[in-house]
Amino acid sequence: MKRLIIKIGSNILASAERGLNTKRLRAITKDIADVIDRGHEAVIVSSGAIAAGLKKLGLKEKPKDIKLKQAAAAIGQSSLMWAYEQHFADFGKKVAQVLLTRDDITNRRRYINAKNTLFTLLSFGVIPLINENDPVAVDEIKFGDNDMLAALAAGLVEADMLVILSDVEGLYSKNPKNKDAQLIRSVQKITPDIEKLAGGKSSAIGTGGMYSKLIAAGQANDHGIPVVIMSGKKSGLIARLLSGKEVGTYFHPRGQRMSSKKGWIAYGVRSKGAIYLDDGAVKALTEMGRSLLPSGMVKIEGEFEVGDYVRCLGKDGKKIAKGLTNYSSKDLNLIKGKKTSEIEKALGYKYSDEVIHRDNLVVV
Repeated sequence: MKRLIIKIGSNILASAERGLNTKRLRAITKDIADVIDRGHEAVIVSSGAIAAGLKKLGLKEKPKDIKLKQAAAAIGQSSLMWAYEQHFADFGKKVAQVLLTRDDITNRRRYINAKNTLFTLLSFGVIPLINENDPVAVDEIKFGDNDMLAALAAGLVEADMLVILSDVEGLYSKNPKNKDAQLIRSVQKITPDIEKLAGGKSSAIGTGGMYSKLIAAGQANDHGIPVVIMSGKKSGLIARLLSGKEVGTYFHPRGQRMSSKKGWIAYGVRSKGAIYLDDGAVKALTEMGRSLLPSGMVKIEGEFEVGDYVRCLGKDGKKIAKGLTNYSSKDLNLIKGKKTSEIEKALGYKYSDEVIHRDNLVVV
């Protein structure tokens, strides 16, 4: 576990009434500094800016108005970063702020720039502190919550593990307030039944509750990255985890580790349209490792251009794959169901035999 993504939730670090919990923040920074001193790398995804800003604005609960949220984030972000910088400096560590929006992940050039910046910071022994750029983010460019941002960041920096620090010990068999609730130590696969255990989709201060953590864990697991959800209110747990002790709830990665590029295709970009496939094409993509050819297409949905990312669906609408198309939606409507030898006759040109090449396709 050389490189860790550590996501720290709002409920651990701050509240609207008290602002930043500097005592807890110091304990967490000490734990992270300790594991870095043992040879690990750490990238932090930290919530808490909005909660910290609410105290300064005199607000007692998280507002629904996005302008107030952005104002709270703007005023709270500086306090949050200053607190991290002070505490980590006491342990001989430097930090750097990295603010991202969904656009920074969706745009391939900006994605690569962010990746290069993060790798450079790590090479200098600097701890990147990632947060969503809340003061400028709106619904169209927001990640939704920092759990999802952490999962995307895990793929971005090619992390060996995602650790989500929560206000509970992990995933329980029922609401942890119940005396007979049992901590689930291991999850092989996140099924609908597992998702039901997560309860609601939000918490008092943070954007996401346990449900969003499960969604993020599932995404990281698909990358081939293991995930642990554990308490952020107890000291020394990260070191215990890395020494092989049983801590929190462990979510097993699925299959081989996904390359950074394929992870970006699968989760970083938003699809511009959809291609419906016949059964033969579905089998070719999912079982035979083939590229998508025009003969397997039965229907085109949406408008998109060459180089856009599209979803591949079965005839029943089930998600099959996602990838970069070599042809526009207009051209695909002209060649759907045709053989590769008929492309040039139908279009007057042929860019490629494949509609989506296997190198630019991810089965989902």
